[in-house]
Amino acid sequence: MSVFSTGRLAALAAISLFACGSAIAAEDAVVIPKPTVDETAAPATEKAVFAGGCFWGVQGVFQHVKGVKSAVSGYSGGDKATADYETVSTGSTGHAESVEVTFDPKQVSYGQLLQIFFSVAHNPTQLNFQGPDRGTQYRSALFVESPEQRKVAESYISQLNQAKVFPHLIVTKVSEFNGFYPAERYHQDFLTLNPTYPYIVYNDLPKIENLKQVFPAAYREDPVLVLKAKG
Repeated sequence: MSVFSTGRLAALAAISLFACGSAIAAEDAVVIPKPTVDETAAPATEKAVFAGGCFWGVQGVFQHVKGVKSAVSGYSGGDKATADYETVSTGSTGHAESVEVTFDPKQVSYGQLLQIFFSVAHNPTQLNFQGPDRGTQYRSALFVESPEQRKVAESYISQLNQAKVFPHLIVTKVSEFNGFYPAERYHQDFLTLNPTYPYIVYNDLPKIENLKQVFPAAYREDPVLVLKAKG
């Protein structure tokens, strides 16, 4: 059952052209090679922040990846004072809609998460937009939390560009992590809770199917949910 009232869903539908865009079908996944450089030593639990357009779909993808303990929608790249949905949607805060992924490196590495991110979670060649969503808040970005994450991310972007697996160069910006601020409760688990919402049907459910088809060994049927974990 959705966490939204009828009024909330109607309101979200009304602003769909402004934030987390209109109903335009998702792009196909791109099959890409594994990273040749990955983390060599990692803690028992690690965090990584990914930005790739509307956070509904990015969160939904990572929630279905084995080894991911949590995937939380939120904002990164700007200040705490402006980390709210309406303000971020103006595109003037420096924030990007992001997803903080907590994972077990023994089950899934940072490099493997990057492979999924670039392959099925979003299109890394689109500058300051993803599909129907326009603005710097929808940019492709990685907010790295360690020198090793930076090394892996920059090496992989270079590897993919040199291999020309995409028709255009990757524009994903690698930036230092400067804070992550969870999004409002109604944004959490949006894909799972609202599978018939038009934006989800056209833009995000295909990403889940692509994950299942392209990365069957990494896919898990039951997503790890934020709201369930919080009770």
